[in-house]
Amino acid sequence: MPYIRAMLLEGLVDAGAGLAVLAGGQKLLDPSALVRAVRSVSLPIGALSVRVLAGFEVAVGLVVLLVGSRAASLALSASYALFTAFVVLALTRGGVLSSCGCFGRADLRPTRSHALLTAAISVAAATGAPGPLPLSVAALVTTAAVTVCAYLVLAVLPLVSTP
Repeated sequence: MPYIRAMLLEGLVDAGAGLAVLAGGQKLLDPSALVRAVRSVSLPIGALSVRVLAGFEVAVGLVVLLVGSRAASLALSASYALFTAFVVLALTRGGVLSSCGCFGRADLRPTRSHALLTAAISVAAATGAPGPLPLSVAALVTTAAVTVCAYLVLAVLPLVSTP
């Protein structure tokens, strides 16, 4: 049982790192959605700042996946904690935020599920640094399953749930 828990925990961290790489890459290409989202809750930010943060997000995600250092895992945790705080802020302020731009969709809104998932990734990443992503079938299947579930919570659930 401890092995299964550790595998799920590492799967969640690896999925979070993979999502950080994908979402950060999207924001590097087009920061406008996140700029709008952040400004919708009255926080001043520009495209250059978003691109710098996105570059950090991509770098941290890659280091977690390829190296698995404790520092990278803590940086991923901090990144997701800040993102969780932003989602909660957007929910409480009722911003006109429709999407952070993470998945290139303008019709998504932040949800409590979104905040809970990002908080879970933050906690998982803070609990310990997984090693580099192992190339075993079990690890890849676990990471893929967690990534798909995370994507569904972040990108699909907001389309079908009520606020």
